[in-house]
Amino acid sequence: MEKVLIARELTKQRLSLTPINLPAELRPSDEDEGYRAQEEVGKQLIASGLGPPVGHKIGCTTPVMQKFLSIKNPCAGIIFQKTVGQKSIQIPASGFIKVGIECEIGVFIKSDIEPQRHLYSVDKLTTHIESVMVAMEIVDDRYRSYAELGVPTLIADNFFNSGCVLGEQRKNWQDIKLDKVIGTTVINGKVVGEGSGEAVMGHPMNALKWLANNRSKRGLGIKKGEFVLLGSVVETKWLDPGDSAEITVDPLGSVSLFVN
Repeated sequence: MEKVLIARELTKQRLSLTPINLPAELRPSDEDEGYRAQEEVGKQLIASGLGPPVGHKIGCTTPVMQKFLSIKNPCAGIIFQKTVGQKSIQIPASGFIKVGIECEIGVFIKSDIEPQRHLYSVDKLTTHIESVMVAMEIVDDRYRSYAELGVPTLIADNFFNSGCVLGEQRKNWQDIKLDKVIGTTVINGKVVGEGSGEAVMGHPMNALKWLANNRSKRGLGIKKGEFVLLGSVVETKWLDPGDSAEITVDPLGSVSLFVN
């Protein structure tokens, strides 16, 4: 019942754009409890009209983001169909409390990654990848104090995610050295951040391995047709009404967003 109460409060606060501030007695006690609550939040967000889960995000996979959030380990969240855009989109500032963007490398999954007893390896997971892409994660700082709320509550709330913009899929990606790609964030024509794929746990595929094994130990997999955002190579950048932003990952291409 507790995870239902947690999820009900988180969902209500998210949909009403109320800064999230769970009372201490409702906060998940550890990350496992946070993920269980996240699954219940997902059910309630689906019922609210956000559509089915279509992807996953992994946060805090790079030193720059771990330092930014003062969180030392990766954390995962779910992405819903109605929050996903393609290539270039506009979003209303009124739909967010404090909207931000992150520079991401993403992968599409071509065959189910089933939960298993043994840990997945990068080589095994590579056979499940359909394509790679540039992506922009859209985040919303909806917390009075995320440091005070704690990591388990952030996980229950899908770890800042409010959507994403996906770039063109690169199906012939095997010759691209994903640890050598360079991601760049541009706001209003000015470069505001740059980072390398190597920053993502040494190699972006290590983030996919972390997610597959994290979900596997909870009896969950990653489904065919879903996508995974592997973590931001540039620190989160916050946007104001009227801002235009572009994320480029060379050589994967670019995506853009305008806040109206």
